[in-house]
Amino acid sequence: MSLKQRILSILAEQGKPLSKRDLALDLGLAGQEKLDLKDTLRALEKSGQIERKDRRKYTLSGQLPNVFVAEFYDRDLDGELLARPVNWDSQTPPPTIILAPGEADGSHRTAAIGIGETALIRIKRDSDGVFVARIIKKFAKGAQASQRQLGVVQKTKNEVKITPVSRKIRHPFILRPQDADKVSDGDLVVVSETRMRKYGVPLVQLEEKLGDANEPRAASMIALADHGINQGFSDEEIAQAEAAKPAPLGTRTDLRALDLITIDPDDARDFDDAVHACADTDPQNPGGWIATVAIADVSAYVNGDSALDRGARKRGNSVYLPDQVVPMLPERLSNDLCSLRPHEDRACMAVQMVFDAQGNKRRHKFIRALMRSSARLSYSQAQAAIDGKADETAAAVLESVLKPLWAAYGSLKIARAKRSPLEIESSERKIRVNEQGKITSITKSERFDAHRLIEEFMVAANVCAAQTLEQKTCPLIYRVHDAPSAEKLHALSDFLRTIGIKWAKGERATTKRFNTLIAKSRGGKYADIINEMVLRTQMQAIYDTRNIGHFGLNLNEYAHFTSPIRRYADLTVHRALIRACKFGEDGASNAEQSQLKAIAEEITGAERRAMAAERDATGRYIASYLSDQVGVVFGARISGVTKFGLFLRLDETGADGFIPIRQLGDEYFVHDEKAHALIGRDSGGRYTLGQSVKAQLLEATPLTGGLLFEMQTPPTPGTRPGRSHQTRSAKPGKGGKAAKHRRKRRS
Repeated sequence: MSLKQRILSILAEQGKPLSKRDLALDLGLAGQEKLDLKDTLRALEKSGQIERKDRRKYTLSGQLPNVFVAEFYDRDLDGELLARPVNWDSQTPPPTIILAPGEADGSHRTAAIGIGETALIRIKRDSDGVFVARIIKKFAKGAQASQRQLGVVQKTKNEVKITPVSRKIRHPFILRPQDADKVSDGDLVVVSETRMRKYGVPLVQLEEKLGDANEPRAASMIALADHGINQGFSDEEIAQAEAAKPAPLGTRTDLRALDLITIDPDDARDFDDAVHACADTDPQNPGGWIATVAIADVSAYVNGDSALDRGARKRGNSVYLPDQVVPMLPERLSNDLCSLRPHEDRACMAVQMVFDAQGNKRRHKFIRALMRSSARLSYSQAQAAIDGKADETAAAVLESVLKPLWAAYGSLKIARAKRSPLEIESSERKIRVNEQGKITSITKSERFDAHRLIEEFMVAANVCAAQTLEQKTCPLIYRVHDAPSAEKLHALSDFLRTIGIKWAKGERATTKRFNTLIAKSRGGKYADIINEMVLRTQMQAIYDTRNIGHFGLNLNEYAHFTSPIRRYADLTVHRALIRACKFGEDGASNAEQSQLKAIAEEITGAERRAMAAERDATGRYIASYLSDQVGVVFGARISGVTKFGLFLRLDETGADGFIPIRQLGDEYFVHDEKAHALIGRDSGGRYTLGQSVKAQLLEATPLTGGLLFEMQTPPTPGTRPGRSHQTRSAKPGKGGKAAKHRRKRRS
C-alpha cells in the first residue's frame, strides 16, 4: 500500500484530525518515508482528498458520492470539461473531476453538454487517482419541465423534421402532426419534447416561431434564443423610462465648468464615462495630477426594486453582437438621459483622484454631481490629435484637455509598470455588418494609447469605489479574479517544455512572471500560441461578495463602478456609494444589501450567457461569410489538439475551425497529451499546438457556425511514439476513436 493510501486509511480509521507528528507515529514512519510525509500531505491537500483543521492537523475532506449533481465550470488546457459538485460544504476546494472523452458530445442517452450547464454524473477514479465523470442525465437550463430547443423546419411528404441549430445535438426531431400546418420550410422555431414517444426520434411540439432561418440576421436571432437572452422591455419598464426627467442640480456638486470629455469606440451610442485631468498645484505634490472620472448616474433613474431595476437585474448586462446591441436599459435611458452627450447637462457620480508624479494615488473622494461634456471623441480621433492630426472637434480640446490627460497617463503608466498587471497580447477582430445583415469586413482591431489611457483611468476609479466602500464597512459586489490553479500551471509547464522553454512548476505564479514569458516570446514563432496558452491558464473573473483580489490586474480591491448603463454590478456599487457617502435617499436598501450574494451569482451567470451568445453569433456570421469559399486553402495556426482532431484559428479572419483526425491522411495518429501533439505512429510526423499550417475549407455551415477543414501541410518530422502512447492511437476514418483513457495525475 502506498504512503498516500496508508494516510487516507489511518485518517478514516481514527475519525479525527491528526497532526503530522501523530501520523508519523501511527504509521510507524522512518527513514525516507518520514521525509516524504510533508510532500505527500501537500499533494493530498491539493487534490482535495484531505484538509487542514486548526492549521496543524489533517482530516479527510468532504467525501464525494459515486453519483451526484455537478456543474461544468471550465476546460483544461486540452479542452476537456471540468466539473465540480453543485453542493460542496467543505472549506477546501473540491477535487478535480474530468469529463470522460466523448461524453461532452452527447449520445443516444443524453444531450451534449457545455460550460455553465449541470448534470447528474457518476464518477470513478482512474489508475492515477483522478476522478473521471460520465453523464447520467443532463438538466435543462432554467426550471422548465421540458427542454426547449432551437431548430429549422424541413418539410417532407410524410413528416416535418426539425434540424437543431446547436452543434451539440446530432439528431433531428420530428414535429408532432397537429403542429405541421403552423410552420413553413425554413422557419426558425423553438420546440420542446413531448411525452408522446419513448423510443426512436424524439417527437416535439411547437413553442414559438422566431422567423426565417435564411434571413441575414438569423445568426444573432439564433444566438440570443439559444442562450435564453430576451429582447425588449416590459410595458412597465418602458413607461417608467419614458416618464423619467433630467435630474436637477439640487444638492449635487456643479461640475459643468470642468472640461470633461468622453472617448469611446467610433460606433458607440451610449457614453457613460467622461474624463479630465489637470496638474496639481499643491507644492507638496510636485509633478502630481488631479484626475476626474465622471460616470452616468443611472441610479437617479433606476430605483431599487422598480420594474426597471428588476428587468436590469434579470438581464445582468447589455449584449454586444456583430449586428446589434441588446441593451440592459431602455433607449430613453441608455442613449439619452444616462448618456453623457456633449453640451448637455447630465447627472453623474464622479471620483476625483490625486496622483503623485510616479502615478501613485495619494487620496480620492466621491461626489454626486451635474456635468456637461465638452466633446465626444472616438479613440482614433483622440489618438490622431495627440499624434498631430487633430480634426476640428479634437482641436478644440487638444490643449485644454487631451494633452493634460496624456501627461497624467504618463505618470499612471509608471505605477502600472511597477504593479505589472497581466499583459496578454490579443488580436481581436472587428466585424462590420451592413444594414442587410451581411459582413462587409473582418479586420484586426487597432489598439491605441487612447484605449490604454481610458482603461487605466477606469481601473483607478474602480479601485477607489472598492476602497471607499470597504473603509465605510458597506457591503458590495467585488469583481474578483483568482490565481491560476496548480493543474493548469502544471499543464502550461509541460507544454512549454516541449518548445524548449523552462517553467518551474513549484514556483508561485505571478503576473510579472507571465509577462516575462510573453515578452521573451514576442516576435518569435511561438508568440501567438504562448499568449493563447497563458490566457487559457487563467481563471475566469466573476462577481462575488467575498474579496479575493484581482489576479490579472494585480490589485487587492476591485469593483465595477464605471459602466452602470450596461452592467448591473456597477449599478449596485453606485447605490452602495450613495448610501455610504450619504448622497441621497436612493441608495442601497437593507433588502438589496442582504441579496448581494445572490445578485453576484445571477449576474455572473448572465455575463457567461452574454459571452456565449456573442461568440456563437460571431461564429455563425463568419461561417456565412466563408460559405462561398469552400475549396479555398487558408493559412491557420493549430489552436487545440485532441485525440479526435485539430482545432484551427485562421490567420486572416480569426475564425475557428476543426480538422477531424480522418482528414490528416492515411496514417494512425497518437495523441501525446503532454506535448499537445498528434504523432504519426509509423512515421513520427507530428502536428503540434501553435504550428502554422495550410488547410482547405471543406464545409461551412452558417446554421451552426461550423467550419470543417482538411489538412494541406505535411506533419513535421519527428521520432515515433513510444509504447506508452500506443493506447492512445487514433485510426483514420473512424472519427479518431481512442482506446483506453489515460491521464497523468494532476496535483
